[in-house]
Amino acid sequence: MRALTYYIGTTIDGYIAGPGGETDCFPLSGDVLGHIAAEYPETLPTTARAHLGVDAPNRRFDTVVMGRATYQPAVDAGIAEPYAHLRQHIVSTTIAGAEHDPLRLVRELKAQDGLGIWLCGGARVAGAVLPEIDELVVKRYPVVAGAGIPLFAGPYEPVSWTLTGHTTFASGAAIMTYARTPHRVGGESACSSAAGATAGPTAGATADVDLVPRLS
Repeated sequence: MRALTYYIGTTIDGYIAGPGGETDCFPLSGDVLGHIAAEYPETLPTTARAHLGVDAPNRRFDTVVMGRATYQPAVDAGIAEPYAHLRQHIVSTTIAGAEHDPLRLVRELKAQDGLGIWLCGGARVAGAVLPEIDELVVKRYPVVAGAGIPLFAGPYEPVSWTLTGHTTFASGAAIMTYARTPHRVGGESACSSAAGATAGPTAGATADVDLVPRLS
């Protein structure tokens, strides 16, 4: 079964975009861009790959899943397939033919053959499919936003992760990789137990995503 990876950029305080979906606060420096082009070339939009001269084969992913707001800027630019080099799936309740249930979608995709699945965003989709996320690749930029769209939007349900790798850059950015921590033998932590006792379902958990930075 292939893995689902939430590969995303955030500020130091954990926002993937500003309150209004702003993404211009992310300083995409040359050292980070070079690393992305070398290690995650398939996460660059097709037009950006052509502009940067990136012609590398897909290394980690052959499928991308994104919410409506993540997809909308490409639509506004007249681009129907921003990642034409990947199999693209849109989660939306308002786009004809789009997937309405992100959790069912990713479970079906994980059961298929192929490379990994890239969850491109955004917060609500990530919150809805959190039980199926196997890996987090968080690109943390040296910026504090103060407010904005969080990494996840969903109920209070703590999940433990294990740091499996990290890369730091002269620009102050860092890429942290985490794997889901196996359930502990003997039961959940007190934090998780309290969450299960008090947290309820969040309305609209499978609705359109708010926003996620395109290249961050």
